Amino acid sequence: MKVVVLACAVMEDLIRPHLDDASVETLYMDYGLHEKPKKMAPALQQKLDAIEEASLILVGYGLCGTGLVGLEAGRHTLVIPKTHDCIAILLGSHQEYMRSIAEHPGTYYLSKGWLESRNDPLEEYEGYVEQFGKKAADRVIDTMYRHYDRLCLVAHSEEILAEQRPRAQVVAAFCKERWGMEYIERVGSDALIARLLEAPHHLDRLGDDFVVVAPGGQVTLDLFVEFGAAKSAR
Repeated sequence: MKVVVLACAVMEDLIRPHLDDASVETLYMDYGLHEKPKKMAPALQQKLDAIEEASLILVGYGLCGTGLVGLEAGRHTLVIPKTHDCIAILLGSHQEYMRSIAEHPGTYYLSKGWLESRNDPLEEYEGYVEQFGKKAADRVIDTMYRHYDRLCLVAHSEEILAEQRPRAQVVAAFCKERWGMEYIERVGSDALIARLLEAPHHLDRLGDDFVVVAPGGQVTLDLFVEFGAAKSAR
């Protein structure tokens, strides 16, 4: 069966080192879909429907604020990490994500993808000031971020941490001045992505860390039901 990786562009740096098979097609979607979750499933559906040959689709997304709900497998088989969002994938597992939330629930995460797409509190604030003026921007940004007390730059290697540190520290300075956020850095893991990309070799032994949607099936919230009321940290 043909194998296709359909993933958020945030995942490209994690995925690329594990793809030693040139026959695997990769399709990376724009970061901006996270800002409009209702448009995520339709955008991914368009890509899936354009793949004519029945394929095994390795989906480099989590549930993403229910953004994947409604995605139809059609002729394909979908394999999806059973996670809330990309932060769990960057940390290496849903279990590590939940442990981190329990340990320090007020953490806001930054990653290479979010920083390079200028999707961070400072960039958002500057955009709001330009659109609505300072007074309204202050009110909106404080509502969004005042409950966080820590900013964490996460990457799967020390090299990427060093590469992204200059911009992250600019954002951190803004967050510290405005909300008193502490800044930390963390090396995550590519373990979950590695397991996703190995799925074609052991599809029947993936375990509970992945959702498999058979041909004709659809992504539904109950496939991720164990997440219940757990809150996203992103």
